[in-house]
Amino acid sequence: MRGLTVTTLTAVAGIAAAFGSNALATAPSDPQGVLVVAVAIAAQFPILRVIGIDTDDLSAKDVLYIGFMTFSLWFVSWGILLTTGA
Repeated sequence: MRGLTVTTLTAVAGIAAAFGSNALATAPSDPQGVLVVAVAIAAQFPILRVIGIDTDDLSAKDVLYIGFMTFSLWFVSWGILLTTGA
C-alpha cells in the first residue's frame, strides 16, 4: 500500500507541477519552471507524513525514486503543454 501511495502522489505532483510551470514560466528557459518542480518534490515529504507514511523510514533509493518520478512526469507533461500551446 505504501508503494502505491507514493507512486500516486509522485504522479499527481509531477503533473500538477507541469501545469504550475506552464502558468508561471514565460518561456521554456525560465528558471521558475524548474523551481516549481523542486517545490513539488520537497512538498511531498510533509504530505506523506500527514497521510501516515513514516518518512524517516524511507531509504535513499525511495527518496531518489520520489524525485525521479516527479521530475519525469513534470518533464513529459510540461513538454506536451509547451508543444500544444496550451
